[in-house]
Amino acid sequence: GGNDVTFPVLARNNVLISGSGPFVLLGVPGLEALHVWLSVPVCLPYVAALAGNALLLGLAAADKELWAPMYQLLGLLAAADLVLATSTVPRALAVLWGPSGEISFGACLVQLFVVHVAFIAESSVLLAMAVDRYVAICQPLRYGALLTQRVVGTVAVAAVTRGACVMVPPVILPAPHLL
Repeated sequence: GGNDVTFPVLARNNVLISGSGPFVLLGVPGLEALHVWLSVPVCLPYVAALAGNALLLGLAAADKELWAPMYQLLGLLAAADLVLATSTVPRALAVLWGPSGEISFGACLVQLFVVHVAFIAESSVLLAMAVDRYVAICQPLRYGALLTQRVVGTVAVAAVTRGACVMVPPVILPAPHLL
């Protein structure tokens, strides 16, 4: 009939095959009447994360004193946090507020990819921050020569590239029709 929804099914060799219908996101089953209230503890930290990270990035961009590698790495961490929050919370709020309880298979894969790449990039930036502090403490006279803006740029590119290289196979291999 007109309301037939096909869900993704597993093929014989455990490869996900998408059906014609979207995924239906339910929110918190059994608490549908409270979804608007449940959105408050989701929305407030999201707004705080957006405001805090945007403020940090704005201050770091505006003040030349904050262009040191340590602050640039902190800016990369803030940017990764913004990507993480913005790639997940709006969809959750849309489900809780009711206008959109569906997500297509392609949109689900894109969200999965972006979230995981951002998490992996964030871990790479945290590693770079640890190396930054190690060099600042153990090699203070060589710090300026070792950690330049070019090095921080390379770290940023390497972090995103590492995340993409880790996440492309699990996203593309099960869904070759998306290529």
